[in-house]
Parts: sequence; structure tokens; C-alpha cells
Amino acid sequence: MKSPIYDYLHHVLENVRPDASGRVAGYIDVLAKADPSRLAVALATVDGHLYSAGDDTVEFSIQSISKAFVYALAIEDNGLEYVLSKVGVEPSGDAFNHLSLQKGSHRPMNPMINAGAIATHSLVGGPSATAEERAERVLDVLSRLAGRRLQVDEAVYEAELRDANRNMGLGYMLKAAGILSRDVDPQEVVKGYIRQCSIKVNVRDLALMAATLGNGGVNPTTGEEIIPHDSVRQVLSVMTTCGMYDSAGDWVSRVGIPAKSGVSGAIIGALPGQIGLAVFSPRLDDKGNSVRGVSMCEKLSTDMGLHMMDISQVGRATVRTWTVTIAGGEHQPHGGRDHQEVPVFGLRGAVRFAGAERLTRALIRELLPDPEDPLLSGRHADACAVIFSLKDTFSLNHVAQRIIREDIHRLMAAGRNVVVIDPAGVFKVHGHHGLEEKPPKVVADEAEARHYIGGTGCRLVSHSDSL
Repeated sequence: MKSPIYDYLHHVLENVRPDASGRVAGYIDVLAKADPSRLAVALATVDGHLYSAGDDTVEFSIQSISKAFVYALAIEDNGLEYVLSKVGVEPSGDAFNHLSLQKGSHRPMNPMINAGAIATHSLVGGPSATAEERAERVLDVLSRLAGRRLQVDEAVYEAELRDANRNMGLGYMLKAAGILSRDVDPQEVVKGYIRQCSIKVNVRDLALMAATLGNGGVNPTTGEEIIPHDSVRQVLSVMTTCGMYDSAGDWVSRVGIPAKSGVSGAIIGALPGQIGLAVFSPRLDDKGNSVRGVSMCEKLSTDMGLHMMDISQVGRATVRTWTVTIAGGEHQPHGGRDHQEVPVFGLRGAVRFAGAERLTRALIRELLPDPEDPLLSGRHADACAVIFSLKDTFSLNHVAQRIIREDIHRLMAAGRNVVVIDPAGVFKVHGHHGLEEKPPKVVADEAEARHYIGGTGCRLVSHSDSL
């Protein structure tokens, strides 16, 4: 059986194919020769499946899309605060190659315009990196993001270098303003920036690179963590507000996906926790964005419900509570009762703050009597053990981990025996000193949890839902 997603992507292409408006980038002779009929789309899921259609293996230069990933490198190599002292995060409202700096700080407005991207490139590898080391680091990381070794399009590099006067002017302006370090040659930095923009990719590469952002910096196919989690958040934030230049506001309202465009005609979008997407069509509008690419992204967002502000579903059933009654066997390790009623708190899906907070409320309701609600609270106040079931849990983000670790720690400190059913290993005790010293019992399934609580030969008497 063939997935219907492939047919849908072909439909997306055919929907925009008749649109012949816009023009290919004419200020670089190699880009001016691009075939305007080229058209491609790709989607990559955060669990590593890739769908594509059209001219999906045709290579083109990455251009300004590289800015997002190089910004992440600058943050990793220098720390966010230092990068923010050199490059701002505010939308400029001007063209991508506008010659301007913020008043007072002399910083470029953001890392997605050329001045900001040149400053960002200068930070790659830290203060002691050479031009060659910066260029190799960028190529290496972009290759790991794409899952294959990428190459520089030397023809594009030479063509852009011949017409680099404006970017060279930006480089010297940054040097004069003190944004570039004292020992950094602005010409070498601009050459390195142009070289990063000349790396060859196709839409399949870009979709996987975008999915890595959507997957918290972990490449969905290789499992390698390439970009730290905090850097991903910063990059996606700036992509949302600045990635589409002076059409960013219109983009957010109509498409609603953190994105970055390039003058070769490509656009990437990264929707956290869901997908990465890439489109390609060389004709550009007057703001430097692909005409048919924007239309494809609008259709994908509308048809697939990808707008980040779309609240079509509200998760209200993240937590489920039930009770298992266990008849104790020989050598009961906990409590010595013939029959024990043990509450089980199950979490489902990708759990974040809201799910962990709901779990905490369920624990308090079931385990602690409330004088104002005596009938519906404290039903398991005397339970000697508590089971956390994570068998249906896809992931726990860092906030959920912190809350659940503290819940478990407090239960154990109060004398409760805690068992965690975690067949996929989503729960981590690392980061909580108390649990690192005395961790809860972690098992693979409910039967193992029962035997830990009830002893050898214990049996399940009943299983009933509380919620």
C-alpha cells in the first residue's frame, strides 16, 4: 500500500504549478540561470520518515537558509548572552541586505539579515577560530543535519564573490562599529559567509534539517543531538519573527510555522514536535521569497492543520488513574497485607508542563484527604505503594521530568513505595540529587510492578478505573 501523503504532495505541486509570477534572483549570474520551472516539496517527521515529490533531488545553493543553523553554531560556541551582545533579535522591516545597525548598540537587527548573518559567521568556532576552521565547522554541521556529506557549489561561490561589494561594505561597517573582533579580517568573514550560502542541498536535505529543529536538535534519522535544546528554542523564535524578512508578520498570520527562506527559491519550516518541511521554486516575489514556495506552505499549513496557533484539539486526558487490587504472595516485601489496593497513575503521549501538572493534581486528590471534599479525595490515603505507568508515554520534556521527579521524591520521603513502569526508558532520575541517591523501582510492565509490591506468587484480584 502506498501512503496517500505522496499523492497529496503531488497535488500540492500541481495546485501551484500554473503560477508563473515572480522572477529568479538576477543579481547573481548563476542564480539568474536557474530553471524557473523547477518545483519540489518534502516533509520529514520527527521520528525520521521522509516524504517528497517533484524535483526533490535537484540541488541548489542553500543561501540564507544557512543563517538559521549558523546562528545555532554561534550560540553553542560563544553562549547566548555574548551572541546577543553582537546581534539583536528584532525584525528589521527592511530588505535583507539593508545597510543599517541599531542606534546605540550598533548591533545588526537580527541574524537573519545579511549584516547579522555576517556577524554571526564571525562567531563560529569561538574567538580563536581561523577562517578555514569556521568554514569547515559550518560545512560539517550542515552535513550532519542533512544526514549526508554536502559540498560547496564553487560556481555560485565565485559568482557571489565577484559581486560582493555590498556584503563587503557590511563587513567593514561591522568592523568599524566594533561588532567584529579586533583580530578578525572583515574580508575573510564575508568570504566565509558567502561560502556558507553556497553549500548545495536539495529539498530532502532541507526537510531533514528542519525536522532536526522540530525534534529539539536531534537528527530524526541518525539520532545524533546536533543542536542543544536551548539553542533550538532561540533559533525557532528568531525564525518566527525574522525568518521571512519584512513579510514575517504576514507569514506568521497566514502560515504560522517558524521558517527561513533563501534567494535560490527554497523555504524551510520547522514545527516543534511534529515535522520539518521544505519547498523549492526559483521565482521570487519582491521581498525575496519564493512565490510558489509561499503558496505551497500556505496550503500545507491550511490542509494539514500545521499553524502553530491552531488549537483544534485540547488535550484533557493526558492522565488516567486506576486501581489494582493485589493478593499478596510469599515474602511480601511491602506492608504484609493479604489484599492491597494500589493506585496506578498513567500518562499518555508527549507530556509537557500541563500533563505533569495534571498528574500532580491527581496524586494529591487520590492520596491526600481534603476536608472540603471528603468523598472524592484521599481514596488511597492508606496505600503502601504507588505505581506510575509510562507505557503509553512517548516523551517527557525537561519541565515534565522535573515535576515528576519531585512528585516521586516527595512520595518516597513520605514513606510510600513507588514503582515506575517505563518500558521505553523515558523517565530519567539524573538531575535530581535525592533520586540519584535513592531511585524508585523501575520495571518493564504492570506484572513486574505487582510482583515487586506483592511478593512472590502474588496475583491480581481486580482492576478498576477511578477516572
